[in-house]
Amino acid sequence: MLASVDGMSKVPTFLSSELWFPDPRTAARSGRFAGMVALGGDLSVPRLLLAYRSGIFPWTAEPVTWWSPDPRGIFELDGFHVSRSLARVLRSGRFRVTVNRAFRQVMAGCAAPGPGREGTWISPEFIEAYTRLHAAGHAHSLECWLGDKLAGGIYGVAVGGLFAGESMFHRASDASKVALAHLVERLRARGFALFDIQMLTPITRQLGAVAISRTAYLDRLAAAVVLPCSFDPETRPV
Repeated sequence: MLASVDGMSKVPTFLSSELWFPDPRTAARSGRFAGMVALGGDLSVPRLLLAYRSGIFPWTAEPVTWWSPDPRGIFELDGFHVSRSLARVLRSGRFRVTVNRAFRQVMAGCAAPGPGREGTWISPEFIEAYTRLHAAGHAHSLECWLGDKLAGGIYGVAVGGLFAGESMFHRASDASKVALAHLVERLRARGFALFDIQMLTPITRQLGAVAISRTAYLDRLAAAVVLPCSFDPETRPV
């Protein structure tokens, strides 16, 4: 299954068509394969849902690789920091925010090259897979509009009381931060317990994101995924 390499790394498990994952606690914490749990399998809806319930997410499509980093980035829902400038933008009503109105467009926006970003892990295979997950009621987006133009947005996966934020983008200043702020309020209002962002970035640190150990994350995940939360009860059945 998992073998030591140079006394530090562990070789990830190779998956077949069987629907399962190894325990993410066995993933290496250092070395070449740090955080990688497995590779292979597919991006089907059942496998993606099992992955998120298990504390695992995919990062590449050819081959599919599955990850559970240590430490793990999260937003504590009562620790999101709204700066004075962001608060002014929110109060101004400059952006119109919608939910699940343009999921595929948000993914495409996240996949497009942007400032300081030449490439992306969001391949066409990921867009197709998560669009299927969205159609099944488990992947969601928030969109920020300036008039009829999509100015930014964020998307992720909801399982029970877990929301796993995948990516966000902006074409107008502050649009992604506004989407994120609305997302945090939505998760609070609907009783979500865990907002996963996988890894920290300078922007998410500025907004109050923190890192916790993989063990702590998995313990909190187990309690979160059994909660009867609904991300979008207005338009989807519970």
